[in-house]
Amino acid sequence: MLTTLAVENYRSLRRLVIPLRRLTVITGANGSGKSNAYRALRLLAECARNGAVAALAREGGLASTLWAGPPLGRGSAGARRAPVGLRLGFAGTDVGYAVDLGLPVSRQTAFDLDPEIKRECVWAGPMLRPATLLADRRNGAVRIRDASGGWTDAGYGLPAVDSMLSELADPLRAPEVMALRERIRSWRFYDHFRTDAGAPARTAWVGTFTPVLGHDGADLAAALQTVREAGDPLLLDEAVEAAFPGSTLEVVAQGGRFDLAFHQRGLLRPLSVAELSDGTLRYLLWIAALLSPRPPELLVLNEPETSLHPELLPALARLVADASGRTQVLVVSHSAALVEAVVTGVSAGEHCQVLELVKEAGQTLVAGQERFDQPPWQSRVLVDQAERV
Repeated sequence: MLTTLAVENYRSLRRLVIPLRRLTVITGANGSGKSNAYRALRLLAECARNGAVAALAREGGLASTLWAGPPLGRGSAGARRAPVGLRLGFAGTDVGYAVDLGLPVSRQTAFDLDPEIKRECVWAGPMLRPATLLADRRNGAVRIRDASGGWTDAGYGLPAVDSMLSELADPLRAPEVMALRERIRSWRFYDHFRTDAGAPARTAWVGTFTPVLGHDGADLAAALQTVREAGDPLLLDEAVEAAFPGSTLEVVAQGGRFDLAFHQRGLLRPLSVAELSDGTLRYLLWIAALLSPRPPELLVLNEPETSLHPELLPALARLVADASGRTQVLVVSHSAALVEAVVTGVSAGEHCQVLELVKEAGQTLVAGQERFDQPPWQSRVLVDQAERV
């Protein structure tokens, strides 16, 4: 389980170190930096797919995503400006990872918006220490801890845009790196589902066994049928009843294509998926995502309350709370009603926390968090700590 998320120099996140629990809800006013925290975590996940550099380039390059405020220590004549770079990392109960992305060295290329990976570290346990470091990448050179506790050179240099998580995933030479890559790749992110008239979720598609709902929701009917056959059909029926009393949901298969038949009290015929309201469809999408019979290691939901009627929020909160019993869940929300309902719906309060983000002088902070309240994390973990190894 992840215990700490750390971000430095990403947009409004000058230095954000937050604790993570089994269920973490991040909230705050518009513009407080919630979306930046969500996107930073997605960038971390992209490292395992070798897509972080491309994702940053699509945002306009590293220079346009870096913290634009003053350096720490402004006002001191001798204050040293921190190196320009974006640092992302997380720590867990058994493994941690951090990456440092810097500005590219001046070169004659049309790809000058692509940042370079300067440092990467994988370590065992909750904190990076010389004795716990498992893999260390400095620019293109990589070394791996061997069975004897010594170091083995990877034998080749990595291109500046490639992550060692994808390039060194060798089960024999770097089993820890490969295991970490697969764990990060299992993380699941759900953002705003489309529910307009042309949304993929409103069309009947050929159905196949679908333990994981797709990000566009096109396989909604197949995912719900998979929950019914391979997951918990009772929870599915309860989730529908909680939001729409007296209603039932049926998946209809015709010629291999799956559609929904939504039976509501008072209607003489069921509604197909194309006829559902935006809010009803969106809630059914959340049911399919949260009741997946193949839960990920980490499930991240970004503003799940969007387009939902307030009366549906308690039912959604119950789904989120129940999901946290099967996987680690992080929710980003600006709905006070949803946040309150989630906290109320969690039976074991110790595994749930609510973090409110605020912005001061352009910098995103956790409300009420003092310096010593932060989880243990080296501010310059890649520059200082790894240099001592």
